[in-house]
Amino acid sequence: MICYEHPLNERIRTLLRLEDLFKKLDFFSAKDSPLQHHASLITLFEVLEVTSRADIKTDLLQELERQKQILEVLRKNPDISETALDNVLDNIQTTFRSMLQISGKAGEHLRENEWLMAIKQRTSIPGGVCEFDLPSYHYWLNLDPALRRKDFNEWLAPLLPIRNAFGIVLYLLRNSGKTTQNVAQQGIFQQPGADYFAHLLRIRVSEDFPCVPEVSANKYALNIRFIPSQSGQRVKVYEKDVTFELTFCNL
Repeated sequence: MICYEHPLNERIRTLLRLEDLFKKLDFFSAKDSPLQHHASLITLFEVLEVTSRADIKTDLLQELERQKQILEVLRKNPDISETALDNVLDNIQTTFRSMLQISGKAGEHLRENEWLMAIKQRTSIPGGVCEFDLPSYHYWLNLDPALRRKDFNEWLAPLLPIRNAFGIVLYLLRNSGKTTQNVAQQGIFQQPGADYFAHLLRIRVSEDFPCVPEVSANKYALNIRFIPSQSGQRVKVYEKDVTFELTFCNL
């Protein structure tokens, strides 16, 4: 089964992008090759761009506080494991305190690093970080991999509370939904808007179906059409019935 996640508001879209970027940072920074560490640094710059578009720190603090209040109410529910609930609440409280210790906007320490910003500026130019353009960067890429990883750890450390915060929010979001089995007749599935409300849709489809979901959602209706996955083919609806799992996730 392949899972496709479709955010239904800009805030969740931003959190999913950050999650994807941090996964790439983990992968590339753990390697030894200069090219892989270059890819990691480019990804770090992408994280900086995403966090600078909105006050991600304030948004996450507000959401953590809201989730804490919601979860506290669940203590009265006999169907909820008190141990699991305490673990989540402790995690929220620890992350909340760490977030409060971040001075300024998220990523401000990177923006104040002139060397990094010089590299970032050159990355917008195709081939702009060649050794003759940035000899100091070429020198850094030829250092021992352990030294480069040490730098990455220092650059990432102030961002870890942000990462922990959106990790908690996405964990709670993904585990909030109920999953239903559905069939898209000749590749088309529709549901009235009054029948659903969600911040995130999760669609799971067997890899045996050579198609991908295309989602259109508003307050009036949810429309999912499955289109052929082959590249180079004109967009058209997959003509066979598609069985899939659909989960509506809400915060």
